[in-house]
Amino acid sequence: MDQPEFKPKDERYADRVRDSFARQGAMATIGASLGDIVPGRVVIELAWAAGLSQQHGFLHAGMVATALDSACGYAGFTLMPAGAGVLTIEFKINLLAPAKGQRFRMVGQVIKPGRTVTVTEGRAYAIDDGREKLIATMGATLITITGRDDVKN
Repeated sequence: MDQPEFKPKDERYADRVRDSFARQGAMATIGASLGDIVPGRVVIELAWAAGLSQQHGFLHAGMVATALDSACGYAGFTLMPAGAGVLTIEFKINLLAPAKGQRFRMVGQVIKPGRTVTVTEGRAYAIDDGREKLIATMGATLITITGRDDVKN
């Protein structure tokens, strides 16, 4: 994916992403970690684990979707103002190949930022014996939440 140049509304965007990610129980549960954080783009990394696999030993599609949704959400969050929260409105995932690998890289990227609604794309890659393969794509729509104590990052 080509990376357009976006200007964040908050210079502390990367710290806000790290702080929010650290509070995510789901990402901790699956052993995910943050990679690159730049305006409009976030990478989440994940190692294969037996507890995350499906019956054939591939990373379960639900785990792929979970990490890719977070990558897309945090990509949008990098462009949101301080004090805002982010929620996914909808996403569609295309599973292109079995998630076979030792590691996985989920890349979320903003396509169209907005004051209220942001459109993102995601790509998931399996890293197997040093080779990287595209295994899934996602289109996700996010909403910027402000003025709510129960939804702020």
